[in-house]
Amino acid sequence: MYRQFDNITLNPYKPDSPGNRLNMPLIACSVLITSLLLAYIILNSGPASFFMVLAGIFAVPTIYVILTQPQKGILVLLTLAYIVMFFSKLATDYPVGIVMDALVFLLVVSFFLKQKYIKDWSIFRGSISTVIIVWICYNVLEVINPAAESRSAWLYAVRPIAFITVSYFLFRFFIKDVQFIRTIFKLWICLSFVAAIYALKQEFFGFADFEMAAIKSDPLTASLYFIGNHWRKHSIFSDPVAFAYNMVISSILCFCLITGPMLRWKKIVLVLLGCLFIYSMLYSGTRGAYVLLPASFLLFAILKYNWKVMVTGLAILLVTIFLIFVPTSNYTLYRFQSAFKPGKDASYNLRLSNQKKIQPYIQSHPLGGGIGSTGVWGRRFSPNSYLAHFPPDSGYVRVAVELGWVGLFIFCTFMFIVLKTGIVNYFKIRDPELRSYCLAMVMIIFALHIGNYPQEALVQYPVNVYFYLAIALLSVTLKLDKEKTIEKDKLCN
Repeated sequence: MYRQFDNITLNPYKPDSPGNRLNMPLIACSVLITSLLLAYIILNSGPASFFMVLAGIFAVPTIYVILTQPQKGILVLLTLAYIVMFFSKLATDYPVGIVMDALVFLLVVSFFLKQKYIKDWSIFRGSISTVIIVWICYNVLEVINPAAESRSAWLYAVRPIAFITVSYFLFRFFIKDVQFIRTIFKLWICLSFVAAIYALKQEFFGFADFEMAAIKSDPLTASLYFIGNHWRKHSIFSDPVAFAYNMVISSILCFCLITGPMLRWKKIVLVLLGCLFIYSMLYSGTRGAYVLLPASFLLFAILKYNWKVMVTGLAILLVTIFLIFVPTSNYTLYRFQSAFKPGKDASYNLRLSNQKKIQPYIQSHPLGGGIGSTGVWGRRFSPNSYLAHFPPDSGYVRVAVELGWVGLFIFCTFMFIVLKTGIVNYFKIRDPELRSYCLAMVMIIFALHIGNYPQEALVQYPVNVYFYLAIALLSVTLKLDKEKTIEKDKLCN
């Protein structure tokens, strides 16, 4: 289909070339008409419509690129996961869920198109793939849960769960080389850098007008953001929790990458970036995130047991103890200290009380109250139900309430298998670069596992997408290491 264009090429230095003679007038007319159309729409419908029209213009070429070059589609998905919530506040009618679901759907289509030429179903084999399939099926079967108050709530809530979970298989299939992993990590760190800088902008220069309007539009949200005469920062994300957890896993990524083979100046840059992410995270006021780094370092010290790690760990421990007990009038430091003194925290005690009250319900409902029975969907579709106004305040508590103790058992089994597989793969991998990548993913998953108890760590963008990316890389790194080992053995023979 491309041969008919072989003799027609565009050359900006030869205005009379066949390609230029045929296309330049058409391009000029298209640009003129598009500009006039955009100006008319903005004048009559407001700036929000501009983004919708712009999305429409780029929709067709974007779809084509995703279907034909799925690796670029993966990068688009990872990028949008970061910025999609920012645009949702800029344009309140921005269809966040539909856009992300559509991207995943296109990648799924691309996967099946590839299967026509490359018969590879290995991504569905293995313990992690098996437990993820079981988890997806259980969520789908929740539609027939007799205790569910609303089937509509299930329909709205299960869609993002299913689509985001499916992304694990897409990441595992389309990530085929080390260079692409490097590209993903560079994109991840760059996006986190932008988010950290924007949070500092919010702290020292204030929120943008549309951000403050979004916060104050809901009195409950405003009360959660304004604590101790200080506004909690959320950067480009949906809320301070999503921002804080993202900064934590990004800092873990930076610190783990320096354990691999790398030039010294790159290691210095990664350390500085990791410190920047931690510093900006403090302004989120999310106490659940403050304990994740020390907890993660304990696992790091076990996996990387040597005298250097022990000395570094001791230094970090002493600094942490000093920061916890030093007298202060600084709000940010006080908030940090309170995370390590939960017994004195009223909100923590309230959460424990709520969890105690809901235990009889969980014990008597093995399948739970149904997906979407709590939170926003519960208040919308079943406002008079027992669970509609229950605040889960925890990813594990939400699973136990909505999917029952059976669902909680499946989810805990899922997390156990993922962490076990990651740790085993880490010790199997020989290549130092791939080993550092696997270590970073294990640490990130462990941090999110711990963080999913005090908060709902796995429900908001971008953490929900990057969580399954990390899980997929546990298998991808081992596969690539085996391929490298086979190549080396062939060369030696």
